[in-house]
Amino acid sequence: MPGLAQMAMRKILILFGSQTGTAEDTAERIGREAKRRHFQCRIEALDSYNVATLIQEPLVVFVCATTGQGDPPDNMKNFWRFLFRKSLPPTSLCQMDYAVLGLGDSSYPKFNFIAKKLHKRLLQLGGCPVVPVALGDDQHDLGPDAVTDPWLLDLWEKVLALYPLPAGLHTINPDVVLPPKFTFQFLDEASSEVPLQQDEAAQGAPSELHPFPARMVSNERVTAESHSQDVRLIAFDVAGSGIGYAAGDVVMIQPCNPPKEVQLFCDVLRLDPDMRFVLRSTEPGIPLPALLPQPCTVRHLVSRYLDITCVPRRSFFELLSHFSLNDLEREKLQEFSSAQGQEELYAYCNRPRRTTLEVLCDFPHTTYAIPCDYLLDLVPRIRPRAFSIASSMQTHPNHIEILLAVVRYKTGLSKPRRGLCSTWLASLDPRSEAVRVPLWVKRGGMKFPAEPHTPVILIGPGTGVAPFRAAIQERVAQGKRGNCLFFGCRQKAKDFYCRAEWEDLVKMGFLTLFVAFSRDQEEKVYVQHQIRENKELVWDLLRRGAHLYLAGNAKQMPEAVTEALKFVFQSAGGLSAPQAEEYLASLERTHRFQAETWS
Repeated sequence: MPGLAQMAMRKILILFGSQTGTAEDTAERIGREAKRRHFQCRIEALDSYNVATLIQEPLVVFVCATTGQGDPPDNMKNFWRFLFRKSLPPTSLCQMDYAVLGLGDSSYPKFNFIAKKLHKRLLQLGGCPVVPVALGDDQHDLGPDAVTDPWLLDLWEKVLALYPLPAGLHTINPDVVLPPKFTFQFLDEASSEVPLQQDEAAQGAPSELHPFPARMVSNERVTAESHSQDVRLIAFDVAGSGIGYAAGDVVMIQPCNPPKEVQLFCDVLRLDPDMRFVLRSTEPGIPLPALLPQPCTVRHLVSRYLDITCVPRRSFFELLSHFSLNDLEREKLQEFSSAQGQEELYAYCNRPRRTTLEVLCDFPHTTYAIPCDYLLDLVPRIRPRAFSIASSMQTHPNHIEILLAVVRYKTGLSKPRRGLCSTWLASLDPRSEAVRVPLWVKRGGMKFPAEPHTPVILIGPGTGVAPFRAAIQERVAQGKRGNCLFFGCRQKAKDFYCRAEWEDLVKMGFLTLFVAFSRDQEEKVYVQHQIRENKELVWDLLRRGAHLYLAGNAKQMPEAVTEALKFVFQSAGGLSAPQAEEYLASLERTHRFQAETWS
């Protein structure tokens, strides 16, 4: 047996910053590979980890996504602020070996900005990189794995040179399935649905662990029936919740799976939805899932926790292959989980957006043999969805409103793809007293000026206008004028959201409004064109100290808008091209230009 002191040295910490789950999934993959090499391994979200103890860690792997316009994911923002404290000594991490894997999208201007900046900061604090920083790219034909696969081979080669396997131990073969994180202990008696267990005394403000069950009070379609996009203005009653919010804040909503799909999942896996169970961790130190009550029913687990409608990742196929009792199915699953089979996997799964449940139905001989204990390793949890709040508490006390685009599109599969949360919310009838939506509020990234005479320039095409509706309502309630909104949509008659509300505010002198209707004429007109056309007004507002805000789709729109702004600075402001770049940068540094974008 290897000595305890020798094993104690072989510790690895894997920290992830994840917005959509990809970085978390990759961190779990690295953790499995670490366990196969007999490392003591911990995997944590960056903000769950006590960053003050980082100085004591011998080996750390960071897996970080970049969101929006070069922002850290929500679950690493506190860590990010701590790491960039100027008071940290330059030798803080001189005892730490580390590696950084970034996950990004090269179609965004700040590709993998967070991973690059993290790597640079760790170097400044004395950390020793085991391998160069890796930058995974969603735009690659094989996705981030095109970079991750060779990087991991290099990582383990270097790590094992620094931390060799103890005598008598060998790397566990990939054909051997690792133990599950949890085991299911089924209780003898069946029962009906188990309610969420909450400690009312310790609950406090609504949060992810204790969401508020809000009643939906309205669900209004704000696009014409003939329009291709179904957009809803939905209101929730949060009276008695203790929730408070300001313009720019975000409401988080926890969706659930459709009952028919829950039943199908249970049928396919031969699970009794009414059976109750308790979970047990298989390793010390692994916490039980905080969002699952104990005991719990299978129905609650599948409807409220397991994301059976998500597109499964490569790790799903890798684990699934271990359970297959059918040679053909096992070979196909092994191909999908191999580095060489990623093009096939993309064509089968990612391109048509095939769901986890649909995949399970495609592999019936494998599905039959899945041990229940592996369900939580196999299927990720349902993640809450974030929506910009589109109302002000000063205008709508005890209400939260959102502007929701219902996600529905076609792929090569016969059944249209539907967004889990948006489809669920759109289907709810506010007249039903039984309808409850679990939600809580998070502070948003955008802050609006408190000074009454500071003008604002708001640029929000499509549902990007949601936070600006909240800001305008709040400012109007406070008697603040100087509100300038650039809004973009396709057609005046079909998707001009909140038109009557905007036009009333224009008449009252509270709002200056410019609308770009992209499809109402032969040539396309977008918000950036309206900004260019109204360059003198935009420049005059900026000279008067205006704050600029941008919200909406994160792909081409932000870059097109920033180019239009630089045109304004040069054409109306008389700045040179380098001066215009610097002026825009100075607006960002001083928080007079804030952006909130999403993909």
